[in-house]
Amino acid sequence: MSEQIKTVNDNFVLQLLINPRYRIYRHLLFILFFISVLYNGKGMEVGPAATYRKIIFFFALLSLFYLNMYQLVPKLLLKNRYTQYALSILTLVLIAFLFFLGGKYLLQSYFTLPNNKRSDVLVFFNFVFIFCILIAASAAVKIFQRWIIDSQRINELEKITIQSELEQLKNQINPHFLFNMLNNANVLAQKDPEKASQVLTKLSDLLRYQLYDSTRSKVLLTADIHFLTDFLNLEKIRRDNFEYIVSKEGEISGLQIPPLLFITFVENAVKHNMDAENPSYVHVYFEVNGDKLYFRCINSKPPQPPVKKGAGGLGLSNVRRTLELLYPDRHQLSVEDKTDNYSVNLTIGL
Repeated sequence: MSEQIKTVNDNFVLQLLINPRYRIYRHLLFILFFISVLYNGKGMEVGPAATYRKIIFFFALLSLFYLNMYQLVPKLLLKNRYTQYALSILTLVLIAFLFFLGGKYLLQSYFTLPNNKRSDVLVFFNFVFIFCILIAASAAVKIFQRWIIDSQRINELEKITIQSELEQLKNQINPHFLFNMLNNANVLAQKDPEKASQVLTKLSDLLRYQLYDSTRSKVLLTADIHFLTDFLNLEKIRRDNFEYIVSKEGEISGLQIPPLLFITFVENAVKHNMDAENPSYVHVYFEVNGDKLYFRCINSKPPQPPVKKGAGGLGLSNVRRTLELLYPDRHQLSVEDKTDNYSVNLTIGL
């Protein structure tokens, strides 16, 4: 829908039809066009009587056109009152017929007009035909204007809703991450106070990124990768038998992404490869190739999986929803759960 709105906003002809700034110009163009068609038609009568008939013809059609556009369409057609609208149009046709007869008899009192009933019938049907065209045109313009206005409102509401939902998702992810890290620092404070101090120092850097940089709608990919590296380095301090890799390929400099997009995958990888006896690892790969960003996170799995506490899965469901909101139809997310490792593969269209 946003692409349709952009196309309309960039099209001058469409803007001339719907933009309030051009209201006077489009009415003047319509009136001039209508006059040129009415007074330059072939087979039209000449003389003073014919001129007066044309004037009556013109003002009658013009009045009915604007009556339909500003009264009947907004108050009946756009409110789904189709029966009342159809009856109103028929009434206008009847009024047009009476107006036509009244104008003819009025002119006969001043001018000598040929008494040609066949010609009168033809003129009346021409009147009704043109009237129907104008009714359809005025209704179409009004309906199109309403569609554009409604589409713009829906588009704005979608943006507001998406922004609000993203803020709620971020508010859910941040406390979840903070809780895990404070819990890690608490455990280290009892076993190794020096390492606990290092953890808290690193944690302050991570929180600074979350509190300030991540509040923006977009951040540099390099900044987010640096955040992930600090997070993994913090885990390295806490666990001696843990190793990690952060690989970067392609032109990542200057590329912007939504903040905290990858931390959930890395955090889950760290959480699910806890192994007190065997070496464990988390390997993170970033690659930019053309208009695609490829992300891959692989973590080892302990022989004995850790016992799950609670329902879990909040962070992963949030990031799935975030991807749906930010990259609809422009991302692919897949997971591979093997015996000895677990991997997440994400492709994003930039």
